[in-house]
Amino acid sequence: MAGHDNILGPDPRPSFFPVEGGANRLQPPPNRKGIAVRFAARSLSVMQKEGLVASSASGQVWRLVSDEGAYLDGFDEAPCPLSFLTTGMVCSYMTELLALAEQRGIAIRDVTLIQDNYYTMKGSALKGTMTGGAKDIDLEARIDSDADAETLRALVYDAVAASPLNGLMRGEKESLFTLTHHGRQVIPDKAKPVIGDVPPDPAELIAGSQPLKADRCIRRAGMSPLTTEATSSQGSSLAEEQDRTLHVRGICTVREDGVKQVEQQLFNPHGSIFHYLCDEQGRAPDAASYIAAGIGFCFMTQLGRYAKIAKKDLAAYNIVQDVHFSVGGASGGTGQAGSADPVETHVYLHSSEDDEFARAALDMGEQTCFLHAFCRTDLKAKVRVVKA
Repeated sequence: MAGHDNILGPDPRPSFFPVEGGANRLQPPPNRKGIAVRFAARSLSVMQKEGLVASSASGQVWRLVSDEGAYLDGFDEAPCPLSFLTTGMVCSYMTELLALAEQRGIAIRDVTLIQDNYYTMKGSALKGTMTGGAKDIDLEARIDSDADAETLRALVYDAVAASPLNGLMRGEKESLFTLTHHGRQVIPDKAKPVIGDVPPDPAELIAGSQPLKADRCIRRAGMSPLTTEATSSQGSSLAEEQDRTLHVRGICTVREDGVKQVEQQLFNPHGSIFHYLCDEQGRAPDAASYIAAGIGFCFMTQLGRYAKIAKKDLAAYNIVQDVHFSVGGASGGTGQAGSADPVETHVYLHSSEDDEFARAALDMGEQTCFLHAFCRTDLKAKVRVVKA
């Protein structure tokens, strides 16, 4: 396995930053639906990962990092993968809600969105039965407006449908993959293939990225409130057999300058609070970038976790992942529900094990990834509107 050093801790660079010369390092894939996002990431140490994300929506390339807490023997230096998706989702909903309210002439003085995401993990990793799952989300909208409750409820439901993420959340989309093991392409076992060329391993293009400016788009703020649902302990998520439910919350508000701010809380496994900034104008990573990073980082966690449980060598694991969304139905002016294509991921494993292990790692990584489960499960938002 990758080393056990805390690489992110002593790194003098900000955790998140716009990349100097980013377009020379990473470009979005050809845009086929409206928003195209490429996420390239490499493993660092234990559960620490570093990625670059290029979104056609913002035209900016951002460096993002992820870590895990004690439950996965991580160092908790950066947000867990699931919090990226929650942040991107709730910010996308906020964007569509505000755009839709303006289009419908609904005056909103203030709005807070509180989103709860739930995931499951059941079965045995070594027996091949462990499977990640995703459940319907809870979304509470606290709105200060003179509009009646029914008008506001319709506004929130329509904003959820208009979000580009709707394309991954509704319906069942099986993700697509390629597999490269020690520089050689390997035909996957169960995973469905990506059609087309395989880009180079991204490790070198990610390494040494420098900030265009020292933005502070993420900060840690202590532990999340301890609730009765918390069942985690040191290393508990590395158990060979599991039956648990995960819960992450995002609370989204909008600053006076229009930048969205999200407080992410991790209830189970019990983890840290992180405060994110998100912006569609390039002042912080956009919602689509956070969503793509969440999916990619989560899948990578499962690759590393499977190798650790199976006690197999996995020196490094890197990915290049493409996600294609439509523009928002409200923010993009289409009036349509958001749509998306299946996620496409190129996987690069560096291991002294044989190709059989590489295939098993890919299949178990996909099978246990909460966010690939999110894509292959038809999910709904259970909405509650509170008039502030």
